[in-house]
Amino acid sequence: MPICQMSTEMSNTYLLSFSCPDRPGIVSAVSTYLFESGCNILEANQFEDAQTGRFFLRTMFEPMENARPLDDIRAGYAVIAQRFAMEWRMRPRHEKQRVMLLVSRLDHCLADLIYRWRIGEIPMEISAVVSNHPRTAFDRLDLAGIPFHHLPVTGDTRSEQEAQIWNLIQETRSDVVVLARYMQILSEDMSARLSGRCINIHHSFLPGFRGARPYHQAHARGVKLIGATAHYVTTDLDEGPIIEQDVERVSHQDTPEDLIRKGRDIERRVLARALAWHLDDRTFLNGSRTVVFRD
Repeated sequence: MPICQMSTEMSNTYLLSFSCPDRPGIVSAVSTYLFESGCNILEANQFEDAQTGRFFLRTMFEPMENARPLDDIRAGYAVIAQRFAMEWRMRPRHEKQRVMLLVSRLDHCLADLIYRWRIGEIPMEISAVVSNHPRTAFDRLDLAGIPFHHLPVTGDTRSEQEAQIWNLIQETRSDVVVLARYMQILSEDMSARLSGRCINIHHSFLPGFRGARPYHQAHARGVKLIGATAHYVTTDLDEGPIIEQDVERVSHQDTPEDLIRKGRDIERRVLARALAWHLDDRTFLNGSRTVVFRD
């Protein structure tokens, strides 16, 4: 499944995304307002969840010659948002969000995200790379131009180290935090603070094969499929709303090392998709689940 890449033609487009209690008239009110504000809708995705009674919509639109300024459009839209009790966001699509990457010794996801960032596949600003291992552990990676922070941690210093991370998030104005194989458990307080804007990659279809040496566990059980799961971080360890998953078939001929190699490839692509969709306002929290408009 391809990652959504923003083209140069999208530099003058805006995104509106929202969720709200479902009721008649929502789409009509939104589309009419955008038309009357001098805007042309280019793309729209919507979903009604009959189980939760919520409605989700993401639309991309462009201003026409007679369009009002975005600030005026946003201010006027607030009236509609209040009427329908919307949780909403409206912004220029080309506006890049600031992403902080947390990593431990395993660097395959970090390397992949940096590469996709450098070639423009994932439009973002990398605000910092933070690791509990020193900079020398990543000498094979091209970290030029990316601020790097070594914040070691032990069982006795965990709260102090998390306070340092939180200060960095605020100082760098990071919009999103990605646990790119960051092998430390965030506290409930930190998880709550980052609700809805912290993405983790897990080395299996949750909740299977937790803990140490997951691919060795999978090999010992003779699995025929291995996978990876990207999800939002919550106070429930590894049980946050799932954004994306993928699998690859394996056989009795594969060694634990083969599973590790194949698993790393799955982790890279699953995390990249999840982050790209989040940054393009394609993901919505829906209780313990997500709504994801992939294309």
